[in-house]
Amino acid sequence: MTVFPSKTGAKDFAGALLDSAAATPDGIVGPDGKAAPKRFNVYRNNVVVSLCEALGQIYPAVKTLLGDEYFNAVARAFVTRHPPQSPVLIWYGGAFAAFIEEFPPLEAYPYLVDVARAEWSWLQAYHAADAAPMDPALLGALDPEKVGEARLEKHPAALLVRSDWPVLDLLRANRFFPEDAVAVDLSLSQSVLITRPDLDVEIRLPYPGGAVFIEALFEGFALAEAAGKAQSQCAEFSLSDCLSDCLSSGAFTGLTAGRE
Repeated sequence: MTVFPSKTGAKDFAGALLDSAAATPDGIVGPDGKAAPKRFNVYRNNVVVSLCEALGQIYPAVKTLLGDEYFNAVARAFVTRHPPQSPVLIWYGGAFAAFIEEFPPLEAYPYLVDVARAEWSWLQAYHAADAAPMDPALLGALDPEKVGEARLEKHPAALLVRSDWPVLDLLRANRFFPEDAVAVDLSLSQSVLITRPDLDVEIRLPYPGGAVFIEALFEGFALAEAAGKAQSQCAEFSLSDCLSDCLSSGAFTGLTAGRE
C-alpha cells in the first residue's frame, strides 16, 4: 500500500484507521496506482489488533478475568473510542478503568474497575522517576514536639488504590501467581499501596486505617492530621504500625519539618 498525502490530511487518515465504517481516505493506492481499500482494511485491522495486544499486556489480570475473546471485544470497543494521543505506546490505556466503569456489559463485574486501576498504577510505578527512599532516622532526629507537624514527601513511584474489593487477591490469582490456588473472597475490601523503592514494583496491604493515613500524607497533611483522619475512621488504627509500614515500603523520600 502506498500513501500519497491529500487534502484529507493526517487527521482524517488516523480517524479512518479506527473507524471500520469510514471510507478509505483519498490518496491511498496500490502498486497499480488505483485505490486500495482492501489493503487499507488489512492495515486498519493490524493497527487495532496491535493496540488491543498492548492493552492485554498492560492489563493481564483484567484479560484473564474476562477471557481472551471477551477482553479483545472490550479492548476493540475501547480502542475505537480512545485512540492513542502519544507515540509512546507504554502510556496508552490510562482511561481503560474509567471506560470499564461506564461500559454497560461489564456492570455485573464491578471489581474489574479497581483491578484495572491497580494494574495501571503498577505500570506508572514501574516507569516512575528514581528516588532514594526516606531514611527513617530523619523522623527520629526531629524535636518530639514537632514530629506531628512533619509532612512527608511522596516518592514518585508511590501510589495508593482505594478499593471495596479484594484487589490484591484478584491480582495474585490472575496475574502474579495464576498457577497457585489463591482464594478470592469478593466480600473483602483491600486497598493497596504500590511502590518501587528500588528496581522492583511492590504491592502491599496497609494496616487497618492505613489507606486513609497514607492518602492524607500523599495529599500533604501533617503526620498528626493524617493520623487523626485515620483514627476517626478506623478504631483499630495504629500510628506506629502504619508509619513503620510506610517508611519500610519506600513510599516517601524525605520530610518537611514544621508548619509551612
